[in-house]
Amino acid sequence: MSDIITAVATFSSILTEKVASVYRVIGCAEMQTDLQVAASSSSDARFPIPASLNLCITGVQIVSAAMIFWLTSLATEWWQIAGLACAFGLLGNSIYSIIHEAEHGILHPVRWINDGIGVLMALLFPAPFHLIRQGHIGHHRRNRSDDEAFDLYFEGDRPWLKWLILYGILTGFYWMLVALSNVVVAIVPSILNRRFFEFDRPSVAFMDSLNPRYLRIIQLEGQLTCVLHAAIVWVLGIPVLHYFLVYCGFGFSWSAMQYVHHFGTERHVLRGTRNVWLFGPIDLLWLNHNWHLAHHEEPTVPWIYLPQLSAERNETERTFLVGQYLKMWRGPRKTGEHVENKFAGKIIQ
Repeated sequence: MSDIITAVATFSSILTEKVASVYRVIGCAEMQTDLQVAASSSSDARFPIPASLNLCITGVQIVSAAMIFWLTSLATEWWQIAGLACAFGLLGNSIYSIIHEAEHGILHPVRWINDGIGVLMALLFPAPFHLIRQGHIGHHRRNRSDDEAFDLYFEGDRPWLKWLILYGILTGFYWMLVALSNVVVAIVPSILNRRFFEFDRPSVAFMDSLNPRYLRIIQLEGQLTCVLHAAIVWVLGIPVLHYFLVYCGFGFSWSAMQYVHHFGTERHVLRGTRNVWLFGPIDLLWLNHNWHLAHHEEPTVPWIYLPQLSAERNETERTFLVGQYLKMWRGPRKTGEHVENKFAGKIIQ
């Protein structure tokens, strides 16, 4: 256990130096997304960022992840691997919720701390923070438009591709693609270009929104992610298959929930989402991420206030997460209704 703590400390030191260097070169410290600017100006003083609480949660998550990795190195039975996969599924989605706060600039009021923690925690996802941040901010812009409606297909679309993509989300393959992107962008970051994704409209919309000024830091984050996970496996002597299976516990659950809040909802960029519930303590562990309607309506309000905000707006209706997940297996349907993406082609800052 002491070996991994030492390795993590060393890696964190290297990460801090490298990221700071890249930030100085490309001026990332001066860049803010539209949503982050709104967060920094604090449109509602009733909802201050719970910075100290977020830092404590982040620390507990890092220690918990290290413990799960250590136990994985000791596991020899299938039931032990299965149990650790379930545990990491719960923890990994909590880690993602912290990353999500950083993506919106509401993890910490000090920008470099907010983004630094976002980078660090995204390594555990694993994904380049500046890539998934742009993807998520873009999601808030494209939600339920023709550029992001995975439960629908239109005249001229390839229905089989729409079914393949939706079922890929439901079965965990979406997470695998995100994880694989670390290796790809670490070697060939120029692949993040629309000309390689012309076959899929949502992918083209995503590529068109990417800011090329982030390309170098995305490549660095991909490289650091590969180094970190190779180091964890090597230092702890974890069988690669065991490590992969434990991570799949998170990957499947995260991927399966990625469209559960939006499937079949109103074709509206803000209202096209729903609140879901699973189990009180788990909802809290996942930082109220399932209070999704209030989040889309007010994306700069920190997680701790979302139930309160929902109650104030009389938007407390919630559906059962598992039931909603099962409904998605009916697949996409054809529609003639079109909703324009009003942010099409707009680069994310």
